[in-house]
Amino acid sequence: MGSFSVWHWLIVLVVVILVFGTKKLGNIGADVGKAVKGFKDGVKGDDDKPASPSAQSQVADKSTIDVDAKEKNKL
Repeated sequence: MGSFSVWHWLIVLVVVILVFGTKKLGNIGADVGKAVKGFKDGVKGDDDKPASPSAQSQVADKSTIDVDAKEKNKL
């Protein structure tokens, strides 16, 4: 019961392609690629933005809003 062979992985790949189809798998791959690109741009963009008070209250994008999170202390 060790690791699976190459033939096992090829059979699994063929079954996945038959179940989902190449078009749906391509769409999933494109969506994941866009998500990764957006995450990288978001991480890279934080270093480039100035930390001014007026920039914090503005909407950075039509779909996202930048806000400051505050910690709530429990007593």
